[in-house]
Amino acid sequence: MNAGWPVELHEGDVALRPIRARDQRDWQEVSRRNRDWLRRWEATVPPGPAAHGAGSRPTYRQMVRYLRGEASAGRMLPFVVLYKGRLVGQLTVGGITWGSMCSANVGYWIDEAVAGRGIMPTAVALSVDHCFRGLGLHRIEVCIRPENTPSRRVVEKLGFRSEGMRPRYLHIDGDWRDHLVFALTADEVPEGMLDRWRTLSSSRRPRN
Repeated sequence: MNAGWPVELHEGDVALRPIRARDQRDWQEVSRRNRDWLRRWEATVPPGPAAHGAGSRPTYRQMVRYLRGEASAGRMLPFVVLYKGRLVGQLTVGGITWGSMCSANVGYWIDEAVAGRGIMPTAVALSVDHCFRGLGLHRIEVCIRPENTPSRRVVEKLGFRSEGMRPRYLHIDGDWRDHLVFALTADEVPEGMLDRWRTLSSSRRPRN
């Protein structure tokens, strides 16, 4: 496997670790409970030539084999998100590009039952620090549908820079959807993303 994989990342009750085949029961249970909440943001395949060979939706094990294969090739870091040892979501660093670009993108989802507790901002901060400090990447990008307020709150809390709109950027939930682009470069967070998040989150706590 590549130098950045496998790796486990921890901060308090939040952890990221590689997705694995034996996560199937927990992953499917969380996905099932959150199906209606997550469906609006799921990637789909457009009709036409792009759909040729796409076949039916992959099984969980097929998905894991693909993700881990991409990780072995150095193109992806597929994590599950754990909270107090329980699987509550997924975070994937994808599109890893080297050469003159040295960039990647981050996508994520979380169980609605634990949303709003700072779990996903912590998970994103962990992944960004690993990408910048562990892998030596220069830029991280997150693309979010304008309507996806919970996901937007994550990057806004962490201080990602808004770069505007990409019209009809990805095929999501059955149609081409506009996406807002948020990004950071390593030199914008010299203190580290996790340290930034610790400072920001502590300043939001009510004082007695």
